Amino acid sequence: MRIALTGASGLVGRFVAQALAAAGHQVDPLPGWRLGRPAALDGADALVHAAFSHVPGRYRGGEGDDPAGFVALNRDGSLQLLQEARAAGVGQAVFLSSRAVYDALPAGTPLPDGTGAAAESLYGRIKAEVEDGLAALVAPGFAPASIRATGIYGPGPGHKWAGLFADYRAGRPVPPCRGTELHGGDLAAAVLLVLGARGQGSFNASDLLVDRHDLLAEVRRLTGSPHPLPPRADTPVSVMSCERLAALGWRPRGMDGLRAALPAMLDSGG
Repeated sequence: MRIALTGASGLVGRFVAQALAAAGHQVDPLPGWRLGRPAALDGADALVHAAFSHVPGRYRGGEGDDPAGFVALNRDGSLQLLQEARAAGVGQAVFLSSRAVYDALPAGTPLPDGTGAAAESLYGRIKAEVEDGLAALVAPGFAPASIRATGIYGPGPGHKWAGLFADYRAGRPVPPCRGTELHGGDLAAAVLLVLGARGQGSFNASDLLVDRHDLLAEVRRLTGSPHPLPPRADTPVSVMSCERLAALGWRPRGMDGLRAALPAMLDSGG
């Protein structure tokens, strides 16, 4: 397939681009898509929309001091792009959404596939509104899907734990925290499966519940850092289950995969 991809130069987009190319697809990056700028979609079989404009290092709160611009680029621009894709005859669209669509639910709420969106942050609301707009575009010959991904880790410049690793290795205080995580390669595998199945609707994508204590214990093992570990967090976490992706054969890499990724993450920053 010929697949148009936004966000191909970002951490998540690079994983997706590599996986699509490795599977034999032609990948056409769309670096210039934005509100009011028509995208080059003619001839594409599918669109994967992975781009998101935000303050560096922040998603929730990523609007900084410009919430109107944040909405215009990320909600209005995305909806326009997806509408253009259907009008251009693109057969499928996969939107990379976020577990932030659930962030108004109480911590510890189970999150199976099909849980209704309940967003609190502006980031989560935008993702939920784009999901709704995409779902409304369903038509014969056009299969729209959203993947609600949790936090993405993996090697690459500016990876999500670079600051955390640097703080720990420098002996700076690290507060306790835990959260759900997914390797970027496993998210890319989910994209491939949804495209292959012409999936529609929303799919949860999550793998591990990781406590910083355990993560940094691995860093200490690899680096010999002498600094004490933070205590384990005791806050409840809402965990997504991923029945729809599992039914397509999706099997994320688990803790062994996280351990395997850490050396390269430490080498690339942190």
